[in-house]
Amino acid sequence: MNFRKLGIATIVVVYLVVVAGGVVRSTGAGMGCPDWPRCFGTWVPPTDISQLPANYQEIFGAKLKGEVLFNPVKTWTEYINRLVGVLAGLFVFATLLTSLKYWNKDRSLFWLSLVSFVLMGFQGWLGAKVVSTELKPLIITLHMLVAIVIIFVLIYAVARAYSRVTQVEKVQNKPLLNRVLAWAIALSVVQVLMGTQVREAIDEVIFRIGYENRSQWIEQASQSGLWFYVHRSFSLLVLFVHGWFIKALWQSTRQDGLLKSYAKAMLALVVVEILTGIGMAYFSIPAYLQPVHLTLALVMLGVQFVAYLLLNAERVFGTIKAASTDSYSAALGTSNV
Repeated sequence: MNFRKLGIATIVVVYLVVVAGGVVRSTGAGMGCPDWPRCFGTWVPPTDISQLPANYQEIFGAKLKGEVLFNPVKTWTEYINRLVGVLAGLFVFATLLTSLKYWNKDRSLFWLSLVSFVLMGFQGWLGAKVVSTELKPLIITLHMLVAIVIIFVLIYAVARAYSRVTQVEKVQNKPLLNRVLAWAIALSVVQVLMGTQVREAIDEVIFRIGYENRSQWIEQASQSGLWFYVHRSFSLLVLFVHGWFIKALWQSTRQDGLLKSYAKAMLALVVVEILTGIGMAYFSIPAYLQPVHLTLALVMLGVQFVAYLLLNAERVFGTIKAASTDSYSAALGTSNV
């Protein structure tokens, strides 16, 4: 299996885990399976209440966050989320095995793949903690941050594998571009972290008034602190810095290439992310927009990281290129790894 293609597929599957997790949160299915790793004591969860023991409420009641009836939709939503997580783990493991082909060529690819595999194991353990702590907001936030780290490690590994066969357009004034892009990434990370604070505030509101009062979530959450207003207004600063980067990049090169393509994608993602945020604020946080908003934020960070690697390809990947010989490069072009 081609390491580069498998690496890209693995990144996509990890993003699917983020989508699945967002669906779980937006539907309130986080405790759809009150135990872990099993679900209602079985490896394949029930589809009907008749499949549960008569005293299931006593057995699992302490984990059901006040729910008194078995909900098959929430149970299977959470169960599918877990299955997607397992699938991602298998893809990461396959990527690790495939990276062994690079052991004598670029050993860093193996170590990066190993780090992502270990982090996936840690992520699985955190998933168990999310259940055992009954959806404690801090653990959920940490769960998401680890997902971001895994994505970054995988992106770097794949970008490193592509570095010998990818051409990036030449740019001038690279120090300015690096500073502006660094600001864009830093502000985006801060914005995502503030988003987790808003989500934690909404979680507290949900705990008090329930999912059936979705129309009151924004009003109640906005009264609990400034995070909601700061997060909303901060998006304009994020948009401005991305626009600045686009302008600076276009002034630095007339060539159209990968870097410009990723810069356009960055700006588009920021705009769509802001629009989904507006939709959530003014339409009572529709359940379908929550996973979209979360996933777009993480895709945006991933695209920013790729843009950074492309902008600094000579410095970031220079050691590999310096070690390459003409014969080795020719051999690599005909290799399937």
